[in-house]
Amino acid sequence: MEQITLFLLLIFMSVLAFSLGRNKAVSLSGQENNALHSRFPYYGLYAALWCGLPAIILMAVWMLGEAEISAWIVEAQLQALKPDLTADELKLRLTDVMALSSGGILSGEIDPVLVQISNDLVSFRNNSFYAMAVVAVSVAVAALAFALKKIKPEMRARTKVESVINVIMILSSTIAILTTIGIVLSLFFESLLFFNKVPFWEFLFGTHWSPQTALRADQVGASGSFGAIPLFAGTLLITFIAMLVAVPVGLFAAIYMSEYAGKRFRGLAKPMLEVLAGIPTVVYGFFAALTVAPFFRENGTMLGLDVSSESALAAGVVMGIMIIPFVSSLSDDVMNSVPQSLRDGSYGMGATKSETIRLVILPAALPGIVGAILLAMSRAIGETMIVVMAAGLAANLTANPLEAVTTVTVQIVTLLVGDQEFDSAKTLAAFALGLVLFFVTLTLNIIALRVVRKYREQYD
Repeated sequence: MEQITLFLLLIFMSVLAFSLGRNKAVSLSGQENNALHSRFPYYGLYAALWCGLPAIILMAVWMLGEAEISAWIVEAQLQALKPDLTADELKLRLTDVMALSSGGILSGEIDPVLVQISNDLVSFRNNSFYAMAVVAVSVAVAALAFALKKIKPEMRARTKVESVINVIMILSSTIAILTTIGIVLSLFFESLLFFNKVPFWEFLFGTHWSPQTALRADQVGASGSFGAIPLFAGTLLITFIAMLVAVPVGLFAAIYMSEYAGKRFRGLAKPMLEVLAGIPTVVYGFFAALTVAPFFRENGTMLGLDVSSESALAAGVVMGIMIIPFVSSLSDDVMNSVPQSLRDGSYGMGATKSETIRLVILPAALPGIVGAILLAMSRAIGETMIVVMAAGLAANLTANPLEAVTTVTVQIVTLLVGDQEFDSAKTLAAFALGLVLFFVTLTLNIIALRVVRKYREQYD
């Protein structure tokens, strides 16, 4: 909370610096023979960047360094006060001290030595924060004074500001790229450890999933079986049901709002439809488990069908309702982007409205519609909460939508819940499943981009 307060103070000082820099530029422009190179706001941005950026960078570096120094100090104190600790015990005590200093829960009984070290750590953090605040505010004030001194009529403020913004955008894109690479590498290397324990082909083409590994040599019923075909089949089954619901409903809704609905109705209906995308998935899960699944089970019993209390049908239908906005909103935008001249030309040839939609608008908007459908499919494949609450955890290899199934994402959550050993095949299986899921969704996104680029029409 204290760091947030300091950050907000620096933002306020940057806003104040913008006003001071702009006002100085205005005053300079009022003097004789002083033609400014840039517009007034650029001088304000120049002062604001000088005031806020160095101080915020200093604050971020200080906080990162403080975390490392805090861990080093605590570790040194632990080694001095408890020299008989092993490496694992030292890590555990270090975690306990950090938890005590933050008001967390300890792994065991409270040790007076740990309390003393945590109090010293809290005192160090408080002193460090006050020092950081003084230094950051001083740097902001000094940088503001320097920026105001540099503001002159001949200064190229726009060029300097745009250069800084360009660097910030490059850094942001680099961070996004490096984050993606980090995610892929973390999944890849952990998956390699898993495939050292379980054969690759057994994982991809095995038909039995029971990721229970034995902790002892004499333990029974925990040999471990990592055939992922039931998970892939369950994921595809639920996704297929969801797309059967979302694609027709979303596409017909998009056609109506784009071609038939009036502006007033469209202005009300489209936001209401898009609200479905903002509902938390856990709410959909409750709806599926408490309303949809009992409805299917009761009506299935009346028809003589054996419907499980947790079924792929219930999860797929509710998931389809959830992703309707992905199809309808994107398809509506694509169809609205089709030029009116194509419609007028079709009407001029004697085509009816429905024929124009079917033969002109939909073919012209087809790449965007396909992209929307593939995006919705990727969203359905990655869904977890609805499947957990409505489809269950049973890894059944079946094509019957009335039975309980599970998906890749549900098993990832199940494998990583609770205390786990990260060198066991059971835990590492989650990374292998995550790697497969990553490549599936990446492939769908690439296909969507290629379809849009290949078949996109260019209109004047």
